[in-house]
Amino acid sequence: MSNVAEPLERDSASSGKTLDWASLAWFAALTLVCYGVVLWRLGEQWLTNDDMSHGIFVPFLAGYIVWQKWPELAAAPTRPSLWGLLYMIVGALMLCIGPPSLPTFTFITRLAFFSSLFGLLLLLKGWPTIRILRYPFIVALFMIPLPGFLYERITLPLQFVASFLAEQSLDMLGYSVLREGNVLRLPHQTLEVAEACSGLRSLLSLSFLGQAYIYLFDRKVWMRFVIAGAIIPIAVISNAGRIVFTAVMSNISNVWAYGIYHESTGWVVFVIAFVALLFTHRVINGVYDLLSAPQRKLSHV
Repeated sequence: MSNVAEPLERDSASSGKTLDWASLAWFAALTLVCYGVVLWRLGEQWLTNDDMSHGIFVPFLAGYIVWQKWPELAAAPTRPSLWGLLYMIVGALMLCIGPPSLPTFTFITRLAFFSSLFGLLLLLKGWPTIRILRYPFIVALFMIPLPGFLYERITLPLQFVASFLAEQSLDMLGYSVLREGNVLRLPHQTLEVAEACSGLRSLLSLSFLGQAYIYLFDRKVWMRFVIAGAIIPIAVISNAGRIVFTAVMSNISNVWAYGIYHESTGWVVFVIAFVALLFTHRVINGVYDLLSAPQRKLSHV
């Protein structure tokens, strides 16, 4: 009697057989055809939604990482796993759920693409290939916008934090300011920290840009997690600085509170935040080199 607890896995490495990459490319092309509408609408959102303007660059970075890992992928043993079929079935069910016009269901259909692609690789190549591709899979998730309910839960707290920091900064600068939630009341004007000014947009874009920078210029795996955590305070503080700057300048002229002037400050602050990220990375590397120097000396003794 066969053991029912035996993993649903077939080890083709023992037979010396390897999967033809052309076959994998064929099935991947069929998957892209099945999700053509989903990917097309996703691409449209990259071009029309300012919060997802970074999305168009995500496939290029993920593809570059896969290209660099190609020697590892070619050498990886082929161990097809039937668990991949389960992921593909789940992806197919997620693709068929709900009306595609609703944001929540749109998010689910986009996750369905990743589930199907993950399942396809697992079914045809196995866990060794999945382990090699785990980081590009994580990076590729940056091209999916957050679902509406999650966006709202994150945006409102960020609005309050940015408003609080701006209030404290303006108070230290000598401005009389009263904060009511996300509204800052100054003697001659009232500023509302809208959703677009919550800092979530810069947080998402900086997170992706930070991962791209770290992968290209620092191959320490642990640094990816450190930079991901450092980006959060950098994005929040830089966005609060933008609010302070807007309050100060709009006290001189109201044109700084809206229109092209206000939008331009967003780009300037984003550049400043990225420079702060580079400086943070340099500091972390300096501390790491300082702490690891004694160990390197001992290893050479």
